[in-house]
Amino acid sequence: MTGTWLNVLAIVVGGVAGLVLRRGIPPATQGWLKIVLAVLTVYFGLRLTWVSLSGSFLSHLVELLLVVVSLGLGRASGKLLRLQEGSNAAGRYARAKMESALQAGGRGRWTDGFAVCTALYCVAPLAFLGPVAETLGGDVAPLGLKAAMDGLATMGFVRIWGAGVMLSALPVLAFQGTLTLLLLMAEPWLASVHAAEAVSATCGLLVFCVALLILEVRRVEVAAYLPSLVWAGALAWWLGWG
Repeated sequence: MTGTWLNVLAIVVGGVAGLVLRRGIPPATQGWLKIVLAVLTVYFGLRLTWVSLSGSFLSHLVELLLVVVSLGLGRASGKLLRLQEGSNAAGRYARAKMESALQAGGRGRWTDGFAVCTALYCVAPLAFLGPVAETLGGDVAPLGLKAAMDGLATMGFVRIWGAGVMLSALPVLAFQGTLTLLLLMAEPWLASVHAAEAVSATCGLLVFCVALLILEVRRVEVAAYLPSLVWAGALAWWLGWG
């Protein structure tokens, strides 16, 4: 739960900073922060995949093949479930509310801001990947990166919707906390069938893909790949991992 609590704290701190620092962060600084966050996301994502692999070089290749197959099956499942469409709908909702507030003079209702932040922070890919990385991979870094992103976003949102947007920290705590507790309950069984490492390795590659979204290099439908985590665990249990 360390990463989730860090995420909650970052939202509150970001909101307070946004209210105090009226001028905000200069665009040039925002650009550098984006690059730094993307580089760290690449590093921690690939590191999580690497440390999840075990055995000889041949074993590494077989395990990577399992991850690739899981990603393929996961994307097909995500397409059927229309997961990316749901994520895109949340983004469109947020843009519409923001445009409406800006047209009204730059100030909107705090309830709209609360709804926007809750939607964005709880459907972001790292909201799912972060708890998996922390619980099964022992790596809090992905949630730490999400905390930084959410905190910076909140700094801007409080200028539009006011301090009420900081209440979005509560749904984030409830959602990510519940997911973390469920994973903690499942972790002993996943470890016993050597599936935890497969899920962590797959999670690391998906975290890496988030960096492409941050840099806007390529529009990877990360939400559509989320079922890959389930497929990785199932295949590792069925075929054996390592």
